[in-house]
Amino acid sequence: MHTHDAPRTHALDADAELRALGFSRRDILRTAGIALAAGGLSAFGGAGAAMASTSATRPAGDPQLAWLVGDHHVHTQFSHDAKYRMAQQLDAAQHYGVDWLAFTEHSNFAHADRGLPTARDLIQQERDARGMLIFQGLEWYIPAAEHATVLITPGTDDIRLLRAFELAWDGKLNHWDKPADAAQMADFERRAAEAVAWLGAQKSAGALGDAVVLANHPMRLGIDSPHELRGWRDADPDIFIGMEGAPGAQGSAISQNAGPGDQRGEYVNAPRPDSWAAYPADAYRPYGGFDWATATVGGLWDAMLAEGKPFWITSNSDNHLTVKDTWRIGDYPAGEPYASLPSEFDRWAVRGMRPDPVDTGMPQGGSDFWPGQFSRLHTGVTTRSYAGVLEAMRRGRMWVDHGHLIAGLDVQVGATMPGKGNGRGNGNGGGWGNASGTTVTLGGRLTAKRGQDVVVTITVTTTDYTNAAGILPQLAHVDVIAGPVTGTAADADAMRAPETRVVRQFDTTGSRGTFTLTHVFERVDRPFYVRFRGSDGNRTGAGYHGAAVDPAGPQRHGDGEGDPWSDTWFYANPVFIDVH
Repeated sequence: MHTHDAPRTHALDADAELRALGFSRRDILRTAGIALAAGGLSAFGGAGAAMASTSATRPAGDPQLAWLVGDHHVHTQFSHDAKYRMAQQLDAAQHYGVDWLAFTEHSNFAHADRGLPTARDLIQQERDARGMLIFQGLEWYIPAAEHATVLITPGTDDIRLLRAFELAWDGKLNHWDKPADAAQMADFERRAAEAVAWLGAQKSAGALGDAVVLANHPMRLGIDSPHELRGWRDADPDIFIGMEGAPGAQGSAISQNAGPGDQRGEYVNAPRPDSWAAYPADAYRPYGGFDWATATVGGLWDAMLAEGKPFWITSNSDNHLTVKDTWRIGDYPAGEPYASLPSEFDRWAVRGMRPDPVDTGMPQGGSDFWPGQFSRLHTGVTTRSYAGVLEAMRRGRMWVDHGHLIAGLDVQVGATMPGKGNGRGNGNGGGWGNASGTTVTLGGRLTAKRGQDVVVTITVTTTDYTNAAGILPQLAHVDVIAGPVTGTAADADAMRAPETRVVRQFDTTGSRGTFTLTHVFERVDRPFYVRFRGSDGNRTGAGYHGAAVDPAGPQRHGDGEGDPWSDTWFYANPVFIDVH
């Protein structure tokens, strides 16, 4: 099981540590405030000037893309609740076809002081020895909220900046978590937006090459409210780009120590005092392994997309302890200082890392799969580089699958005159695309004229091998989901996109190899977005908002029904269509 909160022991003088790194807290706060105000949010949640975003203003069309498999959320012995060496995680990742991976250890004073720089040296050794892109990131405790993945490109100053961010902005380290009242909640929420803005300011100043931030397991505790998700995005939409659409810990219900009520993603919680009160009890449970905010057609994710602003989803392993593996936590050295320390966390904090694990030969407890074993994030890059991966993520060129459900996905969206929609032309009226004759793919933005048809082609390549559970995946259906873009929500806590629905379901039962599906939106007359999903068809039914909205959507599972391999899905990020 993952530890939601680590003890606050071995506290440093954070301000002194920041000064040693060449920062002052006053200057950090001042820089964040200026950056936040420049973005149009003079206070958290306030409506301001329209936010500029490279994701929203990209030119039509896409260059040639290579699709890399990644995992942006992995832990090692440098986290207080994980056990593996980096080499073990990387060996497994390469075995399962992962091209890039991010180590995102939990924020903690011992991590900032000792673990982070030690891990950096080991990561560099692994970068030199392997053909993988290996990020050193951070799992940030968002003030007043859940966790987030923080990724930055490697550089000469990356460790100094990560340490400064951790010390200056972490909610747990700075006691900006579990607010006692509304005033404290507002203060902590503002700190979170300032943190995002500060990272953006460091990028703008050239102090770091690039950075992205993603909300992790947003519905697990119900403490990521809709207005916070929007606020983090609007603080800097080129930095805070989205959320985990599906949590890690997908094997919780089949682990060695699983109980009858265990759920995929360890989504077993009930509201607590700082949870968002408007979330229904259903929001705390997974649907087909995906988060309620993502899996609900016409729900929270769609309500955000209906604003016409980029907000993408991902999937990852969040690996701490692998399902039924045989390794146990290693033994700490005998003698002092370990012998007299009161807890395992105190012993971990001596070095900011656990000892190397020991193979027992017997299955151990754990809720996770290895990177790439079950959850995969596919990123469409123009260059195989750290900057290329982050840019692909920022632009929404991402789709995710569980259980290796499909091997490939290509989506192309273009515009044509009515009745001309099935061939790719040159953009001169008889074909389809923008004026340049191009189409856009996932995360893209297409411009169509009122009255034109918008043609969507979905090319799927099925999986031709058995997955880690010995199953040859079968894709049963592909869903096209669409809804109008209606502009910035008047209510920052809006959780409903009432016009979004499944507009087409393709039956793909028995289809093998590579095949293409086509859907035409005829004579479009207002802006909209379209997104994509599919499953093995094993567990579907009326979606959360009813069969008229989602006739074959993912379902909650009951006791004993949480085997993730028997209920697998893919989800893809949207394409926006502007109509003029």
